Amino acid sequence: MLAEIITIGDEILIGQIVDTNSAFIAKEFNKIGVSVVQITSIQDDKSQILQTLKEAESRADIVIITGGLGPTKDDITKHTLCEYFQDTLVEDKKVLLHVEHIFKKYTTAPLLQVNKNQALVPSKAQVLHNEYGTAPGMWMQNNSSVFVSLPGVPFEMKYLMSHEVIPKIQKEFKRPFIIHKTIVTYGIGESALAEKIEAWEDNLPSTVKLAYLPSLGKVRLRLTTKGTDLQKLEEIIKLETQKLYILLHEIVHGEEDEESLEEIIAKLLTQKKLTLSTAESFTGGKIGELFTEIPGASKYYKGTVVSYATEAKINILKVPEALIEKHSVVSAAVAEAMAQNVRKLLKTDFSVATTGNAGPLKGDSNEEVGTVFIAVASEKGVFSERFMMGSQRERVVQKSVYKAFEMLQKEILKF
Repeated sequence: MLAEIITIGDEILIGQIVDTNSAFIAKEFNKIGVSVVQITSIQDDKSQILQTLKEAESRADIVIITGGLGPTKDDITKHTLCEYFQDTLVEDKKVLLHVEHIFKKYTTAPLLQVNKNQALVPSKAQVLHNEYGTAPGMWMQNNSSVFVSLPGVPFEMKYLMSHEVIPKIQKEFKRPFIIHKTIVTYGIGESALAEKIEAWEDNLPSTVKLAYLPSLGKVRLRLTTKGTDLQKLEEIIKLETQKLYILLHEIVHGEEDEESLEEIIAKLLTQKKLTLSTAESFTGGKIGELFTEIPGASKYYKGTVVSYATEAKINILKVPEALIEKHSVVSAAVAEAMAQNVRKLLKTDFSVATTGNAGPLKGDSNEEVGTVFIAVASEKGVFSERFMMGSQRERVVQKSVYKAFEMLQKEILKF
């Protein structure tokens, strides 16, 4: 079963917002065996919407449309759908009652006619209840294709997808199974990784596709197979995954649908009842940010000192000024002092510190752009490593964050 996603809104095309809706919809479809063949973003323009709907119908069994369902005049999706389906708008009493309920319970603003117009839907549409907003979802069919119109507000769209659209598709359509397995590797580049698994890749069954998904600091390997026999598909993926683990055991850090490396570290710290602090210079708090995104982080993560300037390293982390003058602010000695001192300051079992030159200028150090020192401290002592992370600032920072995770995980596993 094939699907196409159409996002409507000038705000996406001018870069004012990022289209996260399509990513969510595609992921949810993949779980139930629906393959997305195309994602298209278009303007709030009637002729363009009509042309896009026609093209999508020729390609897909299910067309999901998001956006353009608000109460203002620039939201034209409902009117355009009526033209496409040769239909007219009618008032849905249940939707109107829901709109009135929302205004009464959650706002002091007056209920205007434009708000009541949210209850107008194409007469041929099956209305999908939107618990969190005034714009309902709409399910319409033309020939053999289903069109589903959803509001563009992400939390409203997600509710409708989870509670209305996905259950309805599962009930009404027979779909194949799509199995993915994504292995996450750290510390090796895409080309080196490809060479390492070349023989295995050459012998993959024809029904299994391999994709390399490189990003800063890691490469994901995604195995995909599709068919009607779920047990057979799972067996094939399991067998090939086992072979891959044997080849890459030292650089595999889990599976994407399971846990990220920071989540693995969080679990280790929690299980061992250990605590962590960080002292970050050029990484600007990104290590701490990733840990605090995990629920319950306060159990093991005690905080960070973002000592971006040299003065902060001296005044807050108490790194001796003489040490900096002797070795430079970007050095193993300073990284180790930062790690040791933040560990003492926040009274933690482990600490991680970063200092480096991410560019584009050299800053307070004469080290080349891309030079990075990362230190890990514990009751067993402190150690650091020097890395050259390239010349692109974002790449230097992200690669360093993941390298810090690698170093920390190895040390925690020793306890």
